[in-house]
Amino acid sequence: MMLTVNGERREIASSNLAELWCKETEHLNLESPKGYAIALNGALVRKDRWQSTSLSDGDRVEIVRAMQGG
Repeated sequence: MMLTVNGERREIASSNLAELWCKETEHLNLESPKGYAIALNGALVRKDRWQSTSLSDGDRVEIVRAMQGG
């Protein structure tokens, strides 16, 4: 399916937000999504709902990581 992830439109095989987060961050070798947030079509999705939140063709997803500084 085609999704827009962090402003980039591309083909994605993930079926839910948890799978998408794993795929998008696999190069970082993270143990958990601590410090990350995901918005689906402009609405924040709580981490405990990532696994049960399905993705659909055309969805817009923003994956952000909290950073320190100013």
